[in-house]
Amino acid sequence: MGIKEFFSDLRWKLNPAQERIAQEAGTMVGTTAPITFQQAFKRVEMVNRGVNLIVSACSSLDYDVKDKLYEGVVVGTRQKSLSTLLNYRPNPYQSAQDFRKNIFTDFLLEGNVFVHYDGTFLYHLPASKVEILTDEKTFIRGYRYNGLVDFKESEVFSLKDLSSESIYRGSSRLESAQRSIKTLYNMEQFQDAFFENGAVFGMVLTTENTLSTIAKERTIQYWQQKYNPKVGGRRPVILDSGLKPQKITDTSFKEMDFDQSIKTHQEKILQALGVPPILLMGGNNANIAPNLRLFYLETVMPIAKSWVSAVERYFGYDVEAITQTVSALQPDIKDIASYHATLVNGGIITPNEARQELRYDKLDGADEIRIPANIAGSAANPSQGGRPSEGQ
Repeated sequence: MGIKEFFSDLRWKLNPAQERIAQEAGTMVGTTAPITFQQAFKRVEMVNRGVNLIVSACSSLDYDVKDKLYEGVVVGTRQKSLSTLLNYRPNPYQSAQDFRKNIFTDFLLEGNVFVHYDGTFLYHLPASKVEILTDEKTFIRGYRYNGLVDFKESEVFSLKDLSSESIYRGSSRLESAQRSIKTLYNMEQFQDAFFENGAVFGMVLTTENTLSTIAKERTIQYWQQKYNPKVGGRRPVILDSGLKPQKITDTSFKEMDFDQSIKTHQEKILQALGVPPILLMGGNNANIAPNLRLFYLETVMPIAKSWVSAVERYFGYDVEAITQTVSALQPDIKDIASYHATLVNGGIITPNEARQELRYDKLDGADEIRIPANIAGSAANPSQGGRPSEGQ
């Protein structure tokens, strides 16, 4: 049985537990990502920078489309057309970069990506407004956008991040960093309120005399009016009638450990996203390079592989991310090339088999195993070579 026949027969083998799964998940599965993640992307510098770093790295990868593996969800899409959709022109209104940035931003902030294919072009559907319509037999029966527009299951393909609660939708990577994001919000609000309230003086007026309530209120109003830093008070304070300035506290932001606490929470957010903090905190060339390679291997490439897997299932073609242009992965590529050269020259695989694994086109006349030779003679015929016969 060939691959195509195998997948054709597989479509009719249903999951006996799907009916119960669909009942537990509900008829419609909507987003679970709180709006605070989008707000954090706008307001928290480290969230914005970390998400930008991952999205930019994922969006910079192009994709190589090879032969058809099996019949996908849709049929009739040509290999060259799919390559154009993935690398150059997904639709008439967006460049490939803009399209990729939209889908990978959704992947990080919402944990899901939904793409509509109308038979010609690819269109991004904002994940926060897409509901998954579950099916009691085949897993998914369709999608609903913003409660108004329905799509068939075959008209949309999706990918999701990890989730501990649902097999239909993924969870945002920022979910594990909610506490750090909330703490940073509270710190910002405290700092804003501190300066807005003009609390920089940090002193109390004392007197040996007993003041009436009216006198106290007038003194406080006068102080707020004349010497509040919000109104630019610069006049010297003249204290009489026994009034004396007295410091309430000498505590500063540095002594309250604000800087170190902010840095700690920022690192936690970057770790939740999958970004080595050293890439944004600074460092020397000795530790930047291995962390950058780790960032690509453990964060960028798994996300790209999720996108590739969704595309392969939907269109049926062999698709692979092109990493030859990624400088952080060049040492790894060099090792791969040396590995394949050793297999070819050792007579284990043919040059075309090596080229196929490296995703190069086959060459004419390169389908033969190379037989290695040694200094004693030919490996093709061990009886040849060695010591010349007498008389030669």
